[in-house]
Amino acid sequence: MKTIGIIGGMSWESSAQYYAIINRAVRDRLGSPHSARILMHSLDFAPIAQMQADGEWEQLGEAMAGSARALEAGGADCLLIATNTMHKLADEVEEACDLPLIHIADSTADAVCEKGLTRVALLGTAFTMEQDFYRDRLEEHHGLDVIIPDNDDRAEVHRIIYEELIAGEVRDTSREAYREIIERLVDQGAQGVILGCTEIMLLISQSDSPVPIFDTTELHALAAVEFALS
Repeated sequence: MKTIGIIGGMSWESSAQYYAIINRAVRDRLGSPHSARILMHSLDFAPIAQMQADGEWEQLGEAMAGSARALEAGGADCLLIATNTMHKLADEVEEACDLPLIHIADSTADAVCEKGLTRVALLGTAFTMEQDFYRDRLEEHHGLDVIIPDNDDRAEVHRIIYEELIAGEVRDTSREAYREIIERLVDQGAQGVILGCTEIMLLISQSDSPVPIFDTTELHALAAVEFALS
């Protein structure tokens, strides 16, 4: 079994989900009492979130590169960035070490394409929805047509992530807000919805959407298991 290296803590709420999903999948594949070989370099999210808000992406890139080097030195065989937003710095992570990076957008797009869908909605932080690093990966590498919510809906999606979900708060009112946003995106032709923030899976499941939901946290974690057991 190969060792999975995870850059985590952004937030730890979703990093904990990665740990659980990976270990459950390994147990299911190999039987009890098997568990996964995992190294996690968990960062303090408070300064990370502030640097995101301040647009200090060069400093963030240095932090992510440092995590990648630490995991490589510790014996990891691959890397996961356990957050969609910080894949903005995927190039910096790949350049910092010789380990293969399992990209969250690729594992998600593969699942979308397997269902034969071509037009998907993307929910996530404002950075993920509005900047091109994520949508371009989906569109240019995988041929998907990606739509995002309007300005007000994007602001609400982002607010709920940073004010509630990263703190482990799951509110029925916020679930209803997401459901309404999803309905509007479906009305615009979305055939599926990508939960493009690793915390959204705490709030939204398939029962909240009339079209297929693609949980990036689970899809990314399972892609790491496939690598580890290959």
